[in-house]
Amino acid sequence: MAKAKRFNENGEGKSELNLPEDLFEQKVHSQALYETVKVYLINQRQGNAKTKQRGEVAFSTAKLYRQKGTGRARAGSAKSPVRKGGGTVFGPKPRNFPTRLNRKVRRLALRSALTDRASENAVFVVENPNLDAPKTKHVAHMLANMGLDGKTVLFVTTNEDKVLFKSIRNLRGVDVLPASQLNAYSVMRSEHLVFTDTSLQQALEVFGS
Repeated sequence: MAKAKRFNENGEGKSELNLPEDLFEQKVHSQALYETVKVYLINQRQGNAKTKQRGEVAFSTAKLYRQKGTGRARAGSAKSPVRKGGGTVFGPKPRNFPTRLNRKVRRLALRSALTDRASENAVFVVENPNLDAPKTKHVAHMLANMGLDGKTVLFVTTNEDKVLFKSIRNLRGVDVLPASQLNAYSVMRSEHLVFTDTSLQQALEVFGS
């Protein structure tokens, strides 16, 4: 059975906790992971690249010089793509990159990623910190006591815990994500996962079989 180290809200008092089998003891499907990460990265593309065509370049529409008698090639517009500063032919335009993936494949990939991290003993659980206001220093001290200082960490919170979310978001090398938004890419790009007791239960309710 997959296990995780459990700490109190100060990052002390190490004990062991059995992780849910539905999330952390599944077969690792590398193909599902590949497809899910690829689609996730594609969907992050903004598609803002844009070049101006000859009809959009801000130049005068007057003919540059007379048609005949100059000995030069005829030219009608400074906006021509063959001239410096002219329009671009077949340049990029703003567009979307809509790519969808089957929900079952996405969840299969997430369970595979969580199982992979659990097999490397890279999953930790902490008590729900009792914070009245955002305190980044408290969370940094907790992670340092857990031996995660300087490591890349994904800290999973609940949707309701806004104070903890604000306490974590400014820490260098630490990503924070609500349990309902867990995805394979975020799990795989982090060396370690940290759940609170509540967020672990919420992740099981959302993504468990």
